[in-house]
Amino acid sequence: MPATGAVRSGSSPARRRDPTTAAVRENPVRGAPRPARPAPRRRRSPAPGTPRSADRPPRRCHQQVGAEVRYDTARTRGTMTAIRVVTDSACDLPDTLLTELGVGLVPLHIRFGAEELVDRTELSTKEFWARTAAAAALPETSAPSPGAFHQAFERMAAEGATGVVCVNLSSRLSATIEAARQAANEVAPGLPVRVVDSRSVTMGEGLVVVEAAERAASGGSLDEVAAAAEASVSHLKVYGVIDTLDNLRRGGRIGGAAALLGSMLAIKPVIEVRDGVVEQESKQRTRARSLRYLADKVRAAGPLRRFAVFGADAADFDAFLGLLADVPSASARLVGDIGPVIGTHAGPGAVGVAWLPA
Repeated sequence: MPATGAVRSGSSPARRRDPTTAAVRENPVRGAPRPARPAPRRRRSPAPGTPRSADRPPRRCHQQVGAEVRYDTARTRGTMTAIRVVTDSACDLPDTLLTELGVGLVPLHIRFGAEELVDRTELSTKEFWARTAAAAALPETSAPSPGAFHQAFERMAAEGATGVVCVNLSSRLSATIEAARQAANEVAPGLPVRVVDSRSVTMGEGLVVVEAAERAASGGSLDEVAAAAEASVSHLKVYGVIDTLDNLRRGGRIGGAAALLGSMLAIKPVIEVRDGVVEQESKQRTRARSLRYLADKVRAAGPLRRFAVFGADAADFDAFLGLLADVPSASARLVGDIGPVIGTHAGPGAVGVAWLPA
């Protein structure tokens, strides 16, 4: 984890020193009156029931608050790191977490007919699912322009970055990484950028981002941060349960899962993101059975270093979280929503898990 010693947010700035007063105080003239001292500032008493600082429990670097994991910003953002991380909006990490980790975000675009919207900026996840339910046709996604990545890289350089690691959506599912690579070539050699193919989607990609960002925050070099991201890609596991393969079929993102078509009335498929594409993992007869199967698969993976659970407007998502309550993980469980980019292809009701083994 990153080093401590940062100035706490909300602390008062250092008091400016009055050189005239300082000179009088340090070299008083004999017999001259000393300047009057300012009245001491009275401390406000804490509100009734507020614990004193000595009584408060120590903050941990990872805390799960409800369904959100918060990172201690005093440890992760206290000192800006020389190496920064950039990703795209398909990672589905919450904006608050991206801010706390100092990660730059480049959004993809969502199209409803002739209307094109910028993910997260012009279209929230809640708005996306509401519009999808009312739309006659499925939305479409498009990759960011190289210029969007160029601006993100330049912004990092302006904030003091000496290098950037850019983690992107699987190259076998989107042209997003090509835009990032083009932008990386444009900013070189002034700013070295390493582009990493997560070979994953949603919070599977997100876990790679977190690995890279934490290595950067701990003082890792450009090579070390890129290596941390690449190592996590090789160990990452991502599985999901979906209600329909129709979105995947129509979007051309099926891979081996195409074998499941034609029997959807009888089964609820479990899919795996394997080598950057969606593949069939197993066939389960009911939704409840498929969720139990997925939970058992996570539990059988043994102790985990990182673990994420995510859902696409799924009515039984809280029940699924309950099935995973006892899964051991070295880091706090990340919980989030499948956003517009992946939701366009997974469809409503999808749930998934991603993990890195201990």
